[in-house]
Amino acid sequence: MIHYKNTLVGFLLLLAAHAVQAQRLHGELQKWHKVTLDVEGPQAGEMDEENPFLQYKFDVEFRHNASGKRYLVPGYFAADGQAGESGATEGNVWRVHFAPDETGEWKYKVLFFEGKWAALRDTSKLSPVPSINGLQGEFVIAPSDKEGRDFRSKGRLDYVGERYLQFKETGEYFLKFGSDAPENLLAFADFDGDFAEDGHKDDLVKTYQAHVGDWKSGDPTWRQGKGKGLIGAINYLHGKGANAFSFLTMNVSGDDQNVFPFVDHDTWDRYDVSKLDQWEMVFEHADKLGMFLHFKTLEVENQGLLDNGGIGMFTKLYYRELIARFGHHLAVNWNLCEEQGDWVKTPRTFPLEPRDWLMLADYVRTVDPYDHHIVIHNGKWFDPLYGDTPLTGASLQTNRKDFANVHKNVLKILKDSKEAGKQWAVACDEPGDAQHSLLPDEEDPLHDDARQNGLWGAMMAGAWGTEWYFGYKHAHSDLTCQDFRSRDKFWDQGRICLDFFTGQNIPYWKMENRDEWLVKGEGYVLSDEKDQVVVYLKDAQAAEIDLGSLDGRFDVKWYDPRSGGALQEGKTLTVSAGQNVKLGDAPMSADKDWAIWLQRPEN
Repeated sequence: MIHYKNTLVGFLLLLAAHAVQAQRLHGELQKWHKVTLDVEGPQAGEMDEENPFLQYKFDVEFRHNASGKRYLVPGYFAADGQAGESGATEGNVWRVHFAPDETGEWKYKVLFFEGKWAALRDTSKLSPVPSINGLQGEFVIAPSDKEGRDFRSKGRLDYVGERYLQFKETGEYFLKFGSDAPENLLAFADFDGDFAEDGHKDDLVKTYQAHVGDWKSGDPTWRQGKGKGLIGAINYLHGKGANAFSFLTMNVSGDDQNVFPFVDHDTWDRYDVSKLDQWEMVFEHADKLGMFLHFKTLEVENQGLLDNGGIGMFTKLYYRELIARFGHHLAVNWNLCEEQGDWVKTPRTFPLEPRDWLMLADYVRTVDPYDHHIVIHNGKWFDPLYGDTPLTGASLQTNRKDFANVHKNVLKILKDSKEAGKQWAVACDEPGDAQHSLLPDEEDPLHDDARQNGLWGAMMAGAWGTEWYFGYKHAHSDLTCQDFRSRDKFWDQGRICLDFFTGQNIPYWKMENRDEWLVKGEGYVLSDEKDQVVVYLKDAQAAEIDLGSLDGRFDVKWYDPRSGGALQEGKTLTVSAGQNVKLGDAPMSADKDWAIWLQRPEN
């Protein structure tokens, strides 16, 4: 129902709307919640000769009455409006999703045009669709009633020119921890489409049977109870304290070949409406749980695939469809390609150059009304992408089995990007190497290297988070994982790491890496160079730190990164700055790794 400010005005506008074309506004009309506008438009089908994805341009302008704030949001063809349940391929519903960032009165105006390649062209060269173009309405947004991890209580997660992303509503900074595998997460048998039986690596299609029991009453399903395995898997990760997961949205060529938004493997300008509706059910559930969505939009083998090495019609349409259908989500980054710069060639792929990635990033920034974080996954280079460009960060991959180069690589990208004039936000999303990386618990129950070098190594360098890849030589790999419990013990260690920073309200966003302060011992140092110092020691025996640049006294608290729990006291309770200080003995197990928090006492 459309909520209008005034009953009489609403009645007249509603009469006018029905005289031309029906409109329906639905969703919870609250700040940061998804608001959906459906418009009855031209009757169309996915495979019609007049391509509904390309030959029409459907946008909606939303304007906030008080502030004048304006968003131009792309819309999409939605078949019968319930394709995720019905499986419909045709209909007359055209849909737009909007995430309002202000309470109060909003107005909207429909912009609906047609013509050759209309979806990608300036409207001045197109023909307006009579009785639809220009439709208007208004609605009132109330404050959100959500709390806790639900992103709708925090607002949109924005890149703000710093090392960490920040929630618009609360001002909180965000540290992420989650799964980077399997990369073919969306190769899920319960989704519509023929990908599971089209002869392209069908053996890699997943059921997530091990997680069906993690589905809960009231959670989403589709088409008579489908979806429980994947929804349950996300529930499991959430329950372990993870707050992020990643997935490819297109791998027509490459390792898996089962994930794509198209109607089939070879038709790249027609989109499977029902499958994408089902993807949205999964993503919406993740939003409510507070799970960051890492969209990996291309696999390396697909770079340049759609337009033979250019940023052309197929590529632009692909990104417009992704943004139109999923851009309203609050905690998102668009990863333009994994392993860019690694010139993997297949009969169907073409490598892209730095200028191509910058063109693509510029296009994504233009289409996305919310300016989500835009990253690229590294291969051989980042340098040509730094500076005044639309890119806002790096999705880092490393290549050491022991994760030993995570820390230094994060430091390098942060330093290089800042010196080039724009501070990137860096996440280490594939720590480790391709063959091994994060091993199953049964092979490595302690995960010492992953915890010390990968997890804490990234965080103590200033990364805003980590996601974890599963090596292909082990069970439940990056392509075959169907049970996230295979790494159950490590998910606990990630939660423990986040709990240290967030549970103590440590202002990590104000802190810089100061590894050079560590005089004796192996580990990492962060400090705001005034009131806070965090030290991570791989072996706490006889550690010594240079506090010569600080003054006053600091309380010393210890934290167990293996078991978590409350802060603990060692034998040394306070230290005096202005000199080299010995941190004393750990509360126990001094030959293990410990985190130490030095804080100036409150006056």
